Amino acid sequence: MITGIILASGFSRRMKADKLLIDIEGSALIERVIKACVDSKLDDIILIYRSEEVKKIGEKYNIKTIYNENAHLGQSEGLKLGVRRAIEAKSYMFLVGDQPFLTSELIDKLIEEYNISDLPILVPYYNNHRGMPMLISSIFKEELLQITGDKGGRDIVERNISKTKKVYIEEERLGMDIDNQEDLKILQITK
Repeated sequence: MITGIILASGFSRRMKADKLLIDIEGSALIERVIKACVDSKLDDIILIYRSEEVKKIGEKYNIKTIYNENAHLGQSEGLKLGVRRAIEAKSYMFLVGDQPFLTSELIDKLIEEYNISDLPILVPYYNNHRGMPMLISSIFKEELLQITGDKGGRDIVERNISKTKKVYIEEERLGMDIDNQEDLKILQITK
């Protein structure tokens, strides 16, 4: 069982507005990510949120939602909430809420690559840069629960590089995330 954990409880400090609610082609950015997850082969989906508006979008798709009261402590807090809630998960797919071009096809491709691999970690690479979403086996559950600060599972990946399958994604824009106004301008160009 693979549980998708959508990390959507950040503060969008560089954007100076809640980037997850920005309209991208008629849908809020976070809704695009949620829809890609719902339409994929993920067995379960958990949305970690901070704002009520994001929660409402998750509820619209009948996915589990968890409020992150410790969002100010960094991304690791959302990650840990999701891992604790994903009791039956054999693996976790960690997704971020700000990838506007994420598709169910990409999620399914990563799941397929993970399932045929004998490695416990899978990381996509876009233009030779590590990206999201990543898959990590529940054998790393205790290590995931020890992460602190504003980071996800990258330290686990770096400590276990020989146990990590790299999947190279040709379409670079699938891995694009939105962090600031400059990224929004690039998004307008790449549409």
